[in-house]
Amino acid sequence: MMLVILVACSSFLVTLINHIFTPGSTDMGGIIFAGMVISEPEIVKEVLRNSGKAFPKANPSFYAFHGESLQNMTPAVIASVETMLEKWKGQEGNENEVFGEFRLLTSEVISRTAFGSSYLEGEKIFDMLNKLSIIVGRNIFSTGIPFINKFWKSADFLESEKLAKEMQECVMKVVKKREGKVLSGEAESFGNDFPGLHVKAYRDSNEEKKLSWEELVDECKTFYFTGEETVNSLLAWIVLLLAIHGDWLERARREVIRIFGNQNPHPEGMAKLKTMTMIINETLRLYGPPNGLVREVQLGKLVLPANIDLLVPNIALHHDPNLWGDDVHLFKPERFAEGIAKATKCNAAAYIPFGLGPRSCVGMTFATTETKIALSMILQRYTITLFPAYVHSPIPVITLQPQHGIQIILASLHNNA
Repeated sequence: MMLVILVACSSFLVTLINHIFTPGSTDMGGIIFAGMVISEPEIVKEVLRNSGKAFPKANPSFYAFHGESLQNMTPAVIASVETMLEKWKGQEGNENEVFGEFRLLTSEVISRTAFGSSYLEGEKIFDMLNKLSIIVGRNIFSTGIPFINKFWKSADFLESEKLAKEMQECVMKVVKKREGKVLSGEAESFGNDFPGLHVKAYRDSNEEKKLSWEELVDECKTFYFTGEETVNSLLAWIVLLLAIHGDWLERARREVIRIFGNQNPHPEGMAKLKTMTMIINETLRLYGPPNGLVREVQLGKLVLPANIDLLVPNIALHHDPNLWGDDVHLFKPERFAEGIAKATKCNAAAYIPFGLGPRSCVGMTFATTETKIALSMILQRYTITLFPAYVHSPIPVITLQPQHGIQIILASLHNNA
């Protein structure tokens, strides 16, 4: 399987790739795929803010990331972090691989906050999605042999097909269960959590808003990768950077102690975490999740069809010295001391860790809130140093992940530890 990618910095190249490569992807039996990388900030801004006909349906995940789910989020995150920290007791001075720890934490949080009373079903669905993401990671740089794939399928391919089928069956089970409770009178409504909102969309009489089974499963994937993968990677990279930059770790800890003392985080206090917000923003600049589009997009009079993979390399934008200065590769949270607009000189496309416009990530508030709670509770109890054998190897697998994990050494502050 071949991926042809051009870097498009002008409308001429955009037109060229649309004219030459897209027809070939069909004529060649699907073995050549046209892809385009947009790296010019002004074109990026137009692409990400362009809504057009790309989003005819309302996204139920948006409401699941903002309404009742977020209201109940803080106690759920605190309870899950406390469980993780309880496991950390007695591990002081030893190697502790936190990327895996944070994966367990964020999976627990997203299952509880999203699925509510259907938590166990949600946990099962997200576990299958986690297995799928691992398969993607193993095969991210693999290249299939044209035509052979039609007659021979690898073990990973067969496993991914099996997981996809089981996941669809699980989603169907949750939907049918919610439907049954309402129809039998056991429940008055479908609920406002993730399954409830999607059952409403599935049963909607308005065809423009109605979701198919395939779209329901896709929504589960979106919710999982937004609420679990993004936070997992973000927390891991922050801990790495704070383990290296002890001065910023202490500044963040002083802020947490000043605002929360020894008490658990609360929404009012989280809004005052200026230093932590700067650290989060800078980490997202250095290690932000990749962006990509597979929808139809219009640029002026030019229409790019949905079968072109349109990639917006936010890493390239976030590491561009013309936008950020010669110290672009350094960890300097003070860039964001006066906010994002000041840091980017009001260039909206210079900083897009969660996308921009109608294509912005629906889980931005969810991700930053969970990160602040978890990080605050860790800093109240521990100081962190980097394990000497750590190997730095970021790899793009859905999000930008540490290929070999992140190993740290914990030292207890004897503060509720």
